[in-house]
Amino acid sequence: MVATVYLKPKRDKSLRARHPWLFSGGIASVDGSPQLGETVAVHSSKNDFIGYGAWSPDSQIRVRMWTNRKEEINTDFFRNALMLAIQSREALGVSANNTAYRIIAAESDGFPGLVLDRYGDYLVAQFLSAGVEYWKSTLVELFAELIPCKGIYERSDVAVRRKEGLEQVTGVLYGEKPPEKIEILEEGRKYWVDVLNGHKTGFYLDQRDSRSLLARYTNNKTVLNCFSYTGGFSVAALQGGAASVVNVDASQTALDLSSQAVELNSLDDNKVEHINADVFKLLRSYRDEGKTFDVIVLDPPKFAENRNQIKKAARGYKDINLLAFRLLNPNGLLFTFSCSGLMEANLFQKIVSDAALDANCRSAKIVKKMDQASDHPTALPFPEGYYLKGLLCQI
Repeated sequence: MVATVYLKPKRDKSLRARHPWLFSGGIASVDGSPQLGETVAVHSSKNDFIGYGAWSPDSQIRVRMWTNRKEEINTDFFRNALMLAIQSREALGVSANNTAYRIIAAESDGFPGLVLDRYGDYLVAQFLSAGVEYWKSTLVELFAELIPCKGIYERSDVAVRRKEGLEQVTGVLYGEKPPEKIEILEEGRKYWVDVLNGHKTGFYLDQRDSRSLLARYTNNKTVLNCFSYTGGFSVAALQGGAASVVNVDASQTALDLSSQAVELNSLDDNKVEHINADVFKLLRSYRDEGKTFDVIVLDPPKFAENRNQIKKAARGYKDINLLAFRLLNPNGLLFTFSCSGLMEANLFQKIVSDAALDANCRSAKIVKKMDQASDHPTALPFPEGYYLKGLLCQI
């Protein structure tokens, strides 16, 4: 018998619209004593059944919904959901053209708080909520059953787990431990990925489409790739015929993998410079030197972890975009991104617009808008799943 969560009056609208989050402030009472991650039934203030979700007593998001139907939350439930996620990627053609892609995108695939990525023969998982942590062993068995792989590795070394009352953990969940670096294929581009220590699960899979787009605009161009990480955009730029590429990142380890990726793709390493530096400081130095580029990529890490940081994040985005605009040649292109989910698209566009104005650009226009790749979908009732905003601007 599962515990029952009763809502306050008029707090059921979003759940009926299939938004997956129930915040603590919407709860009137709880009948029973659910433990961390256990399934609870959610009822309206009038005792109407709303659905089943996972209980998280330490989080502001007190319940993450599994379903709005009267169905048992068990192995078969998760097997069906996983099969749908796999079939979705097959239908999109993602799995046919890439050896690395996202199989489960958390709430947008019906698994609140779960990320599952494929890197060649290995799977990398992040269990970020109490519910998926509770069902971890079942889920891992299903991964191994339905997705052929040599091993499954956990990268739940993410601070958000603390909000769920969970410790940060990493390690092998099934089969072999992944090697120190894995070769992947992405739309004809090859990369080395460190799934054991790299950012996120090892690589920014969500930028696949933007990398392909960049390659269309780099023939005989000089390219500056800021926050370059392991060279995702630089390989694309070189394959597009770039005359030169400068990679800038604060991690020498990432730059080393970037250099190895150039070699892996049989590209001319004489056209590439790898600089270990603070991007903000280097951009100012380039400005003072009068150095310019035809194409600049700005793909910084998340600047806003919570709403209190949005103003600070806005200043950071304004600063780097202002500097980038000043370093562009006439008709130059700026690929600029924000991966901060809390940074709204309209606000980001305004920040970039203000940066262009302050840089005294006589004309700056958006050539194209970019967002996360198709294997990182956004469920229609869950707009929070849309986080990556990109603008291709021309001056």
